[in-house]
Amino acid sequence: MSYVQENGQDEAIRAFNDPEGKFVKRDLYVFAYDFNGTTLANPYRPDLVGRNNINLTDQNGVGIILDLTIVADRGKGFSYYIWPNIAHENKEELKLAYVERVNDALWVGAGIYLAGPVPYFGPEDREGLIAFVKDARDFALQNGKQSALEEFNNRSGRFVNGSSYIFAYDFDGNTLALPFQPDLIGTNRLDAKDANGVSFCQDLTALARNGSGLYYLLYPDPTENMTVKLKLNYVMKVDDTWFLGSGIYAK
Repeated sequence: MSYVQENGQDEAIRAFNDPEGKFVKRDLYVFAYDFNGTTLANPYRPDLVGRNNINLTDQNGVGIILDLTIVADRGKGFSYYIWPNIAHENKEELKLAYVERVNDALWVGAGIYLAGPVPYFGPEDREGLIAFVKDARDFALQNGKQSALEEFNNRSGRFVNGSSYIFAYDFDGNTLALPFQPDLIGTNRLDAKDANGVSFCQDLTALARNGSGLYYLLYPDPTENMTVKLKLNYVMKVDDTWFLGSGIYAK
């Protein structure tokens, strides 16, 4: 970011796009976007530069640029997505990116690839997740907020199925439903982060404000003694005051 401030945006973008330049160290490199989702710099993907890629998704349907832009819009932070690794013959791998807002027209980022198997959630699993959340939203609209939250927090209820369950928050970050962590009900988790510093509650809230979306985070799995695992979440707005969601864990 300091390079932009010291040398100007045009020079910085030129430098970020140079695959032989100072901002490229094999699989660690700087990329840049505007807040509409247009790629301004990517040294290994010149085909993306100048295009609006706000709807670009990874193999699991997660909105890569959308999620990163949400983080950059609040200032700075981390986010996960799956992206080809130039150091491994462009093999798709899980990446943790850090992004930072430069000004109202530009944000920049870079990322590191995480060890381990690449998480893959098939279309059937993702469709089932989305249908589960939509069913919960319909239930809430038909039965009212209080009755719905009672059911969502009931571990023996229809909305708890193994490691899949409904969670719910209001748009201020207050916990409304979390059946396997009842001690957190009523607490504010807006500043909650996962083990890698990802501000998942803020990001899920922003996605839900937009309507709905898919998102990765690390979270305890209740069927494996609360072991922290990668989770694909889907969230959906119920009304202008609260949202709900669910997730499936990587195998």
